[in-house]
Amino acid sequence: MASAPQEALVNADTAPAPPVVEFTWQSPDGLTLSGREWPAAKAAPKSATPPVPVLCLPGLSRNTRDFNEIAHFLQCCGHRVIALDYRGRGKSDWDPDWRNYALTVEDKDIDAAIAKLNLDRFAVLGTSRGGLHALAMGLRYPASRMAAVILNDIGPHIEMRAIHRIAATLGHHMKNDSHEEIAAKLEHTLGYQFPGFVKADWLRLAHQLASERDGHVVMDYDPALAHQLASLDDSTPTPDLWPLYEKLSDRPVLVLRGEHSDLLSPDTCRRMMESHPNAALKTVPGQGHAPVLWDGETHKTISEFLKTV
Repeated sequence: MASAPQEALVNADTAPAPPVVEFTWQSPDGLTLSGREWPAAKAAPKSATPPVPVLCLPGLSRNTRDFNEIAHFLQCCGHRVIALDYRGRGKSDWDPDWRNYALTVEDKDIDAAIAKLNLDRFAVLGTSRGGLHALAMGLRYPASRMAAVILNDIGPHIEMRAIHRIAATLGHHMKNDSHEEIAAKLEHTLGYQFPGFVKADWLRLAHQLASERDGHVVMDYDPALAHQLASLDDSTPTPDLWPLYEKLSDRPVLVLRGEHSDLLSPDTCRRMMESHPNAALKTVPGQGHAPVLWDGETHKTISEFLKTV
């Protein structure tokens, strides 16, 4: 498993990749937020349309490191790739008011980043919560601007049992003695969803989720984020997001679903394919929620999809 991304990078028709650039931008309410950019490795021929830039939006408690492999692959194929840390995640400022860890607030942060980066036309790759942002962005950005959407294990209907599973761990075990300790916990809680992972894969995932700080290995998000899910129970109504998905019918959509996902069901994927005139589905074998975007086959699927934009 761990060697697959390297195979993908070697096999890509690439030019040497420029170094990754870290940047910051200001939220409308004054927080300093952080992102990473992978500049395109090669220019398109003068007669060709340049590859569309790709904006990567992570999951609920995740950060830009989740996109390291796919971003490097796409930049080597000529794409400009940008990934954002939401407020309270990664290297972005924490918000003193946990109520601002809300989709409607983060939407404005994303819009401010798009304006700063002068993204006139782009595709969105959204993992889990990032895909929810992509759905909402269809109301704000026409197809001439947001040209395509890749939804990584997320759709208009979310299985609540997965939300309860996430809520049970969010904000807990924030401080650890080592990445190996985190890897063991990940394997214990998610092993059934990623049955093909070996120890090296769990350790690799642990390095994406946490970093060393003051002699400990700390999860890279504000534990106050857990308040967003703390009040959910089985009686909480599931929001109807299908109208947002229907708004994307004027642009191509690629849906990635982990074979063992407990959040995005096969039935939801089936309806997504039936109700969209230009949607495609890729099932990522041996993975759950959410596919880690490391393997060469998924890289190729995303790259081929973007060539159609």
